This record gives sequence, C-alpha cells and structure tokens, in this order.
Amino acid sequence: MHIHILGICGTFMGSLAQLARALGHQVTGSDQHVYPPMSDQLAQAGIEVREGYDPAHLDPAPDLVVIGNAMRRGNPAVEQVLDKGLPYTSGPQWLAEHVLQGRWVLAVSGTHGKTTTASLLAWILEHNGLAPGYLIGGVPGNFGVSARLGETPFFVVEADEYDTAFFDKRSKFVHYRPRTLVMNNLEFDHADIFADLAAIETQFHHLVRTVPGQGRIILPTGEDALERVLERGCWSEVERFGDGSEIEVTRHSDDASSFSVVETGREPARVDWDMTGEHNLRNAVAAMLAARHVGVTLADGAAALNAFSGVKRRMELVGEVGGVQVFDDFAHHPTAIALTLEGLRKRVGPQGRIIAVIEPRSNTMRMGRHREQLAASTAAASEVVWYQPPGMDWSLAPVADAGPVPARVAGDLEALIAELAGTRGPAHIVIMSNGGFGGIHRRLVNALQQTG
Repeated sequence: MHIHILGICGTFMGSLAQLARALGHQVTGSDQHVYPPMSDQLAQAGIEVREGYDPAHLDPAPDLVVIGNAMRRGNPAVEQVLDKGLPYTSGPQWLAEHVLQGRWVLAVSGTHGKTTTASLLAWILEHNGLAPGYLIGGVPGNFGVSARLGETPFFVVEADEYDTAFFDKRSKFVHYRPRTLVMNNLEFDHADIFADLAAIETQFHHLVRTVPGQGRIILPTGEDALERVLERGCWSEVERFGDGSEIEVTRHSDDASSFSVVETGREPARVDWDMTGEHNLRNAVAAMLAARHVGVTLADGAAALNAFSGVKRRMELVGEVGGVQVFDDFAHHPTAIALTLEGLRKRVGPQGRIIAVIEPRSNTMRMGRHREQLAASTAAASEVVWYQPPGMDWSLAPVADAGPVPARVAGDLEALIAELAGTRGPAHIVIMSNGGFGGIHRRLVNALQQTG
C-alpha cells in the first residue's frame, strides 16, 4: 500500500511513517518544516519527503492519506484530498488500527515529562528482554530512533492530549486504549484548542474510560487535577506513588541523581544515574511502576535506569567548548522551564553560571496565555535571554523586566549567536524551544570554537 503523510516531519507523524515503512508499506510525505532529528530518521528509513503541500504530491493518488493534526482546511493538499475523494485518516486512528490492535499498550500522558517517561519505560522493558515496540515524541539515546514495531505484545506510546485532526477534535490518546496508563501531571496548556483546564480534564476522563478493569493507572500523589479526573469515574486499578503512598522515594543526593524507590516491606531499589531534577525522579518512578505492571521488578527497573543515556532535545548536551556547555531542551511551558533549570542548578551549585536562552514558540506561549508565569520560571538561572520570535504579537520586554534574575530580549538571531559566542567558561547555556530555533544550538557551538 502507498501511504502519503501530510505533516510527516512532526515528531508523531514522522514516527508513524517509520512504523508504516517497517510494516512494508511504501511511504512518502509532505511538510514545510524539515529539520533534524526527524528529517535524518526519515532519510535513513528510505522515506521520501516532499517540500511544501503541492497538490501534485498526491498524483498519482496514494492508496491512503494520513493527515497530521497541524493540517487545516485551506491547505492545498488537504483540499486536494477532499476534492478528489481520496481515502484519508488521522495518525492516531491509523496507529490504533494497524499497530496497537491486540497489543498490551503502555501509554504515558501528562502535561510534562511524556517523552522522557515513555523513553525510560521503553528502555526498562528493552533492558529486561521484553523487546517492546514504541512511538515516542523524541529520540531515546538508548535506541537512536523515535519508533519501532518491536518483537513482543508490549507497545509504549507517548499519549498526547492535543487534538487528533481537523476532522476529529478528540485528544489523540483516546484512540490508544492502554492497559497500563501513566498520568504524570496535568496543567493548562494548548490554549489554541482548550478553553481552560477543565476542558483538558474532560479529555483525560475520556482516556480513563478506555482503560480496562484489569488495567492499571499510575500517578503521583498530590496532583489535584488528576484526582479530579479520577473522581469523575474510574473502573481500573490505581497505583499512586509519593508521599503517603505505599511507594515512596528516598533521596541520596540534592540533584536527584541518586535515589531509592521504597515499597513497604520490600528492599529498596536504588538508582544512580546521569539525569537530574525532581521532575526526572518522578518520571523514573512512574516508568518503573508501569514496567512492573508487565512483570519487571523494581530492582530490575532500577538497574535499567542506571544504564539510561537520555533523550535528544531533553537537556541534551550539544557540545562543550572551553568550559562552556551548550544544552538543547524542549521546554514548552513555564513549569517545564522552571523544573529543568532547578535541576541544573542543583547539579552545578549556587555559584554555577546558567544562561537560559528561551524562545516562547508553542501556540499557547504565542497566545500569551502563560506570560504571567514566564518571568518567575527562570529563577534558577543566572541570567536569561528571551528571544522574540517573528510574528508573536506581544512583547517579551515586560517579562524580562519582571524577571527575578538579569534578563534581556533579543530579536536578531545572528547577533544573539555572536553575543553568546563571547561567553567564557565555566558556564552552562541552556537553549529552550520546542522548535528548531534556527539551528542555534550547533551554530553556537561552532561559533564558540571559532572565538575560543
């Protein structure tokens, strides 16, 4: 079958393309934003990507068009599909029908930490011989690709609450029907499709409705929004971890790089790994408990985490020049910014120099719905550069002025790279954006090498 994917370079759709190719289909796609790591993965898989949305890309007509959720009415390719009556579906629907059907699905949901937790979970299963399939919105370092079919019934999926397609406004995750469900946290996000937090809670309630009675839902204690979701109805086993639960954590270091998961009446399972931050500690515990649901002991889960090598674009060290470390981080929300910077601060200590370079790029950020929380989210940094992206219709200047640490606004990417290239170590530059950010990460490393 020839499948053509519209919006193929998105993290979800690009991963879907690789699964379709692995199933033996001819796969092509169209997109207008093509950049690594997804573009590299597609090329390696032998998948042809066509620039833009020319209707001619659909001639001759493919057997099926899979339409990404970024596609809107008025898009030339979408209009061609509708006008010509071509068969089409959404990515989540295709995944559910052709990959997930009949498998034990382990889904990871939440506003923050989905990619990392799903990567941790897939690696725990892999390390313990369970050879899972997975689809993750990032590239786990231990695997090197964002999706694979796997060799067993187990399949790990990053379960996103964003809408499915222009013709299906349900959240993506309602298609997945997990037997094991992690709900990491829940805050307001995606202001372009949700009016308020209550609307997102409704979608999570719909997700909970799909978990079988013999399935299991895993969540941390103290998450009020998640508790409200469960109060609306729950028909499955529920396992909580954290303060006051049977699953608690003992910390052996301030930066959460060493800790033990303690279950009442059992030996602690100790983790000593390269990750830092309370958020990653919680991600790790959730992944260990999800893996336990399919038979992996906490001790074996901990052993796997000790060999975990991180996720691309999640505090990924891009390069180090003369004591200046440059990190790439996907932060898309004030809470994610704060947690990431706090984790680094605990690692480098109070005197360490942290320069946060932040592009508020998500739809919610661009709409200004988080502007009141942005300044405070940078408290753990030493200094901040806010990049004003083209087309954003509100100014970041008040955010910089309100910051708890020295902050400024930049609007010229070339000038910003030149300025940052003058940084001398020791220093840690954390570049935070959920987009390509003009390739600033590698360009900055190159500039540091030239000026050093």
